Amino acid sequence: MAKAGSKSGGSKHGKDVTVAPHKASDGWAVTRQGNDKASRVTDTKKEAEKIGRDYARQEGSELIIKGEDGRIQSKDSHGSDPKKSKG
Repeated sequence: MAKAGSKSGGSKHGKDVTVAPHKASDGWAVTRQGNDKASRVTDTKKEAEKIGRDYARQEGSELIIKGEDGRIQSKDSHGSDPKKSKG
């Protein structure tokens, strides 16, 4: 029997990953859900998106990409999608 919160029986996916402007620099931050500090800071948004996508794939989670204004531009799920239902 799996313990609550364990990989095998806990949540349906890992920690979401966010790419957003880094407040302390002119760069871009890659942050995992639940962390106050960025996991990585890059010079370009493109580089941050690549790193963020890799993290999201490893976690089986969602990648959230924000623009310079801080608003969500896109989301991309890398977890297990539910089966499509007929209808």
